[in-house]
Amino acid sequence: MANVYFDHNSTTAIKSEVLNAMLPFMQSQHGNPTSRHVFGRNARDAVETARAQVAQAVGVQASQVVFTSGGTEANNFAVHGITAGLVRNGFEKGQILTSAIEHPCVSKPAQALQANGWQAKSIPVDENCRAKMDALEALLHAPSSLVSVMMANNETGALQDLPQIVALARAKKVTVHTDAVQALGKVAVDFNELGVNAMTISSHKIGGPQGAGALVLDKRVDIEPLLYGGGQELGLRSGTENVAAIVGFGAACELAMQNLQKYRQKTTALQAKLDAALRAMGANVFAEDANRLPNTTFFAFEHIEGETLVTALDKAGFAVASGSACSSNSGEPSHVLLAMGVAEDIARGAVRVSFGSTNTAQEVDGFLIALQQEVARLKQYSAIAA
Repeated sequence: MANVYFDHNSTTAIKSEVLNAMLPFMQSQHGNPTSRHVFGRNARDAVETARAQVAQAVGVQASQVVFTSGGTEANNFAVHGITAGLVRNGFEKGQILTSAIEHPCVSKPAQALQANGWQAKSIPVDENCRAKMDALEALLHAPSSLVSVMMANNETGALQDLPQIVALARAKKVTVHTDAVQALGKVAVDFNELGVNAMTISSHKIGGPQGAGALVLDKRVDIEPLLYGGGQELGLRSGTENVAAIVGFGAACELAMQNLQKYRQKTTALQAKLDAALRAMGANVFAEDANRLPNTTFFAFEHIEGETLVTALDKAGFAVASGSACSSNSGEPSHVLLAMGVAEDIARGAVRVSFGSTNTAQEVDGFLIALQQEVARLKQYSAIAA
């Protein structure tokens, strides 16, 4: 069997339809979208078509979509821009509340703002990776400015109850942002139904190119510009647009919406097959009682290091992850699992499988055979070492 890719939460291959949409803007249609000539007008039309496609994917108007270079930039933009906008409008610097399982591109900007007089506080989660509502309600008793809770966790796949989070925050007139990067294309994402004020999404998680993302904004949110310059992106993110990547993002959004039901059915079946086999093997399946993304399973075996197992599986032909791709070089156990109360030695054994639309049941069967063999081998080594 050829190498099998089970790491779609890290990034995805560009779909052929997406690449075909991009190619003209990488070869012949090379105009600057701000130029007045035909090449510039074609580029502008392409950007605005993509903006409409992205907007439709999350149920908003095109004017609510601000393109960025990806999820990290959009999340930093949200945290820094929204808090700066509040200060500009005369609000006092209150708490910035982020869940304990946020991606570092949300939690670190919040922590950095403490040097400017803000207070960064963490919302604890339960054993199923779900934000504790009683804890959030208690935190909101103190003056707060921003709540940021991801829609779906990138490691466990656990989905948050955003409408309830929004209700608690709105009662205190607090702005809510969500990082929906992992949710888009896997479950329905409707900005207005969720009730949030700002949302981050990204292209390369849904078969689009790397280097494109967006911050979706409620029109009532007063946000400070991320970059000053020529006034692109509603004056909020100046700089010449990455036309080809934006076009690819739009095409990927359109495809993802067309294929959402089929994707969910397929990955749900693969996830169920994998989870049942893992439980039979004695694995710890994290957040298994939570409402999860249909493609994501995070698990560990006692006394087996996750990095060691990932390397062994890679040699066996299966690409999986030991957690978030952005944190895989840290050597530390998953902060998500530690926040869930998982023991550190178990957390160090974590392995993530995240399926995509092209994966098959036969690939899962092959993976399970390889996994059983490697787990047995590594347990034998552990027993000898002990």
